[in-house]
Amino acid sequence: MSSIIKVNNLVKQYEHAKEPSVKGISFDVKEGEFFAFLGPNGAGKTTTISILTTTLAKTSGELQIAGFDIDKQAKEIREQVGIIFQKPSLDQSLSAEENIRFHACLYGMYPYRPSFKMMPKAYQKSVLELAEILGIKDSLFKPIKKMSGGMQRKLEIIRSLIHTPKVLFLDEPTQGLDAVSRRSLWQYLEQVRAKYGTTIFLTTHYIDEAEKVDKVCIINNGSIAYTGTPDEMKRNLLRQELIIDAVDRDSLLAEVKDLGLPYQLDQQLVIPFYQKSPQEIIQKIKTELSVLKVVEPTLEDAYVAYIHKNGGITA
Repeated sequence: MSSIIKVNNLVKQYEHAKEPSVKGISFDVKEGEFFAFLGPNGAGKTTTISILTTTLAKTSGELQIAGFDIDKQAKEIREQVGIIFQKPSLDQSLSAEENIRFHACLYGMYPYRPSFKMMPKAYQKSVLELAEILGIKDSLFKPIKKMSGGMQRKLEIIRSLIHTPKVLFLDEPTQGLDAVSRRSLWQYLEQVRAKYGTTIFLTTHYIDEAEKVDKVCIINNGSIAYTGTPDEMKRNLLRQELIIDAVDRDSLLAEVKDLGLPYQLDQQLVIPFYQKSPQEIIQKIKTELSVLKVVEPTLEDAYVAYIHKNGGITA
């Protein structure tokens, strides 16, 4: 796959700041990839995504999105991307459909018409389909101020996808959503990726939302600190563990020692496993077990371990 986002030696130096907010970072995102850009507040995430979406000027470096250069073709880049901002960006004085219509016309998809019924059939069909999928069809023509926070978030998603962008930037997209709405949002975004091959660039504080991404990139104090798949990150930082115990613990301990297995004795026996599978270990143990658990680390576990390993991420 070719790279749809290319960032090379990107620097952002704010006026009067002692050091750059973004310190010469480089990374790329493949076409159709689900990419997570993680880091604490103040690490440079928002600055980077603002530059990528052309809402903030860079100090130096090279940046391309969908083959367009940010210095010479910012307008073309804006036509290729959709953005769901961290903070709501809807016009509260308009209806839900009016917010979508102005957005679509602003992108030059359709000539502006003063009502939904006067808009082209293709626009009407697209809006109604998206509203049906996200469950806001009944609220489409109601004022924004009468919609819940979750409904407004869904509307922002429809608005960002109406022009079928090649790259969708999600800046804390589920902030303020309940668990059911969060799940429905991710299910829909998976459909979008499958149908259109949309590249998704995610920033989030809900680390579990990045569990299924293709690549994780951690920014630390303005520099890229880690890049890899979630599985690579977990393998590099954490271990898988087999937790066992028995009523006859003395016999179990003797067996584990005879097998030469490394272990820790906490409330139960904790056995890390790498090359051997849990099944291979269990098959060799003859003592009847009263506790048997396989612990697989999560991406959040790995992220926290990374922070601790590096003495805390500085903001």
